[in-house]
Amino acid sequence: MYEEDFQIEKVNLSLWKRMWSLIMVHRKKLYKSFFVMSIVALIDVLFPVLNRWAIDTFIREQNYDTLGYFIVANVIMIIVQAYTVYLFIYNNGQIEMDLNTDLRQRSMVKLQNQSFSYYDTTNSGWIVTRVTSDIGRLSEVFAWWLVDVIWGLTLMVGVIIVMASINLKMLLWTIIIIPLIGIVSWYFQTRILKNWREVRKKNSQITAAFSEGIMGAKTTKIMGLEILHFKQFDKFTSSMHRKSIKASVLSSIYGPIVTFITSISIALLLADGGNQVLGGVMSAGTLMLFISYANIFFQPIRQIAATLSELQMAQASAERVLSLLDKDIQVVDTPEVIEKYGTILEPKPENYEPLIGKIEFNKVGFYYNPAEIILDDFNLVVEPGQTIALVGETGSGKSTLTNLISRFYEPTKGQILIDDIDYKERSLGWLHSNLGVVLQAPHLFSGTIAENIRFGKLEATEDEIIKVAKMVDAHEFIMQMDKGYESEVGEGGSRLSSGQKQLISFARALIADPSIIILDEATASIDTQTEHRILKAIEVLLKDRTAIVVAHRLSTIVNANRILVIDKGQIVEQGTHQQLLELEGTYFNLYNNQFTRQQENQLLRRL
Repeated sequence: MYEEDFQIEKVNLSLWKRMWSLIMVHRKKLYKSFFVMSIVALIDVLFPVLNRWAIDTFIREQNYDTLGYFIVANVIMIIVQAYTVYLFIYNNGQIEMDLNTDLRQRSMVKLQNQSFSYYDTTNSGWIVTRVTSDIGRLSEVFAWWLVDVIWGLTLMVGVIIVMASINLKMLLWTIIIIPLIGIVSWYFQTRILKNWREVRKKNSQITAAFSEGIMGAKTTKIMGLEILHFKQFDKFTSSMHRKSIKASVLSSIYGPIVTFITSISIALLLADGGNQVLGGVMSAGTLMLFISYANIFFQPIRQIAATLSELQMAQASAERVLSLLDKDIQVVDTPEVIEKYGTILEPKPENYEPLIGKIEFNKVGFYYNPAEIILDDFNLVVEPGQTIALVGETGSGKSTLTNLISRFYEPTKGQILIDDIDYKERSLGWLHSNLGVVLQAPHLFSGTIAENIRFGKLEATEDEIIKVAKMVDAHEFIMQMDKGYESEVGEGGSRLSSGQKQLISFARALIADPSIIILDEATASIDTQTEHRILKAIEVLLKDRTAIVVAHRLSTIVNANRILVIDKGQIVEQGTHQQLLELEGTYFNLYNNQFTRQQENQLLRRL
C-alpha cells in the first residue's frame, strides 16, 4: 500500500473536530489547565495596571504612602503566577502522556482487529511511523498548543477590555494590523503544511527502509547489496532533508514577519501616545500602560505565529493517525455473532461450540483484483480427520485456499462451511482458537523457547510444554541448549536453525490441540537430514485432525488421504499418491522431476 496523498492545503476543521473528540476523553485535566492559564492571563493583565499606578503615584506625584501595599500586591501576584505556571506544566505533561497512551492504545486495538489483508498490502514502516512519531508529535502539540491558545485568547480579551475603557483610539492603533497578520498567516500556512506533509511521508519511507534493512541484513551481506541499500536510503534522507529545510525556512521567515508587523503597531502607539503626553492629554503612566498592553497583546499573536508551523505538522500527523484509525476492517463479525461469541480482544470462549473439522467450499469465488479472478465456482469437501494435500505451480491458488480457510480473506461469492455451518455465522476467535497454522518460515517472538511454545496455549503448564516438545522430537535439542526451555530464541528466532524453529512452531501448534491444521510448505526450507525429524513431527501433529497441507516436497505427502493438483484455481487432478502416479498426468511429471533432482543431488554429494 502506498502512502496516502493528502491534498487539503488549509486547516481542516472537520479533522480537528475529530481530534477534539479524542482529546475530550481527558476533559477534566483540560478544564483544569484552561482555568489555571486563565488565572495566569488575568495576572498578566493586572501587572501593567499596577505599574501605571506606580509611575503616576511614586514618580509623578512623589507620593510613597502606598509603596508597601504595592510591594505586597506584586509579591502575592508573582507567587500566585509562579504556582499556577507550575500547575500548568505538571498538568499538561500528564495530558500529553495520557493522550499519547490513549492514541497508541486505540491504534493497537485497531491493528489487532485489522484483517490479514491490511498487513499483506501495507508497509510495516508506515504503520510504525504512525504509532510512534506521528502520535508523539500530535500529543505534544495538542497538549501544549491548545492550552496556549486559551491563555492567549483570555489575555487578549482582558487587554482589549482594559484598553477600551481607558482610550479607544489607542486600542485601534493596537488592533489595526490584525487583518494584515491574517493574510500573511494564510499565505505561509498553506506552504508550510504542504512541506511538512512531504516530510512525514519521507519519514515513513525512511522507517520502512530501516526496518527492511535490519530484517534483511543477512541477505544484504550475502549478496553484497550494501551500496544499493545505502544509495536508496540516502535518496530518502536527502529528500527529507530538503523538504525539512524548506519547511523550516518558511517557518523562520513567518515568525519575524509577524514580529515586524506588530512592531509597526507599537511605533504608531508611541508616536500618537507621545504627542498626547507632551500635550498633557495623557499621563506617562497611561502611555506605559498602553505600550505594555500592546506588547502583551501581541505576545500571544507571536506565540500563535511561532506555533502555527507546529499546527501544520500536527495536522499532517493527525491526517495519518486518523487514516489508520479509520481504515476499514475487511473481515469482521456481524453484530449478532459478536453478541454471542464476543470480539477478538474480548472473546466469550464459554460460548464456543466444539469444532469437528469438516470443511466445505460451496461454489466459492474469490479475487484480490476484480480483473484477475483466482477462484470461480470452486467446490471441495474435506471430511473430519482427513489430510488433504495441495500441489501446483506458484500462483495456482494454493495459498489462497489456505487464506480463505483461515478466514484471512472471505469469499467474494459462495460459502465456506465448517461443520456444515457458514463460518461467517461464528466468530473469528472461535475459528482461530481451533486452527493451527505452520508456515514455511515460522515466526518466533523474542523471548524464551518455553514462552514461544506457550503462545499456542497461554495457560499451559511446564509439563504440558515439555510433553508436546517431546512429541515433535524437539526436547533433545532444547535440553542441549545452555538454559534449556528458558533459552532465548533471539529476534525472530535468529539463534535457532531453520529446523529448530520449525519444530518449535509444531510444538506451539500442537499444544493448542487444534481441530484443523494448515501446513503451508512447512518443509520447503528444511535440509534432507532434518526433513526426517520434521516428517515425524508432522505425523504426530496431523493425527486425528483435519489437515490442509500445501506441499513443496512431494515426498512429504505420499500418505495424504487425497492430493489435489491445483491449476489456475481449479482442481485438475485428485486422488491418492498411487492413483495420481497411475494417471501419469501433471502430478506424475511433477513427482518424477522432483525425484530425479533429489537423486542427482544425492549423487553429487557422494562425489
